[in-house]
Amino acid sequence: MESLNRVLRKTLKTKGSFPTEEAATKLIFLAIRNFEKGGRAVREWVAARNQLAIMFAGRFDA
Repeated sequence: MESLNRVLRKTLKTKGSFPTEEAATKLIFLAIRNFEKGGRAVREWVAARNQLAIMFAGRFDA
């Protein structure tokens, strides 16, 4: 879990500010997706992943 937190902090820190809450959500979504593509899994976040899949239908395979 610490490695995911590090990835998210680094991603959000480099961006600075966001025009909307949706922009921040999309960036977090993409960071998590890239994290998982690297072969790492996030424990205990099935509910969050399912919610993101609903919000971003067509971009996310839940």
